[in-house]
Amino acid sequence: MDSGSRHQITVLLKDWRRGNSDALDRLMPLVYDELRRRAHRYMARERPDHTLQTTGLVNEAYIRLIDAGRVDWKDRAHFFAISANLMRRILVEAARARGSQRRGGELRKVEFNEAVIGSIARTDDLAALDDALTALSKIDPREAKVVELRFFGGLSVADTAEVLGVAERTVMRDWNHARVWLLQALDRREHA
Repeated sequence: MDSGSRHQITVLLKDWRRGNSDALDRLMPLVYDELRRRAHRYMARERPDHTLQTTGLVNEAYIRLIDAGRVDWKDRAHFFAISANLMRRILVEAARARGSQRRGGELRKVEFNEAVIGSIARTDDLAALDDALTALSKIDPREAKVVELRFFGGLSVADTAEVLGVAERTVMRDWNHARVWLLQALDRREHA
C-alpha cells in the first residue's frame, strides 16, 4: 500500500469518527483486501471444517467495526490493530463456543505459525493462547499488545511500533520477551 493510500485511509477514518457515514463507505473498499488477507491468515490456522470462513470473519469484523465508530482513529495502523483485536475475539469466541459444546469442554488444537511466532513451535489451542495473552496483559500490557498486533494482526515491526508509539527496537525486545513468557505459560498449563 503506497503512502497516498495510507494517508487517504487515515483521512477517511478521521472523517468517519466525526460522523461522516460516507467516509465509511469510501473506506471499506480501500481496506477490504487487507482485512481479507489477514482473515485468511487466521483461518489458515483453523480446522478445515470450521463453520466460519474467511468472508464470514471479515463480515463479522466489519459489523463490529461499524459499532466501533466512536473510536478515536489515529491512522491506518491503528485501524488494523483494532481489526486484529476484533478478529481475535471472534475466533476465540467461536473456539470457546465449540469447546463448551463438546464433552469436557475440550478445545481443538491450533498450531502457531513458526515464521510469525518464532521460537514457539508447538501446538496449543486458541483459547489457551488467549488465556495466556490475557494473563500477560496484566503483567505487561504493552508486550501483550505487541503479540496481538504481530501474531493476530499481522502487523510489521514498524507498524506495531507506530501503533504503540515506541521504537522498533522496543517492539523487538517486547516481542522476544513475550514469546518466551507465553511459551512458559502454555508449558505450565500443559503440565498442570
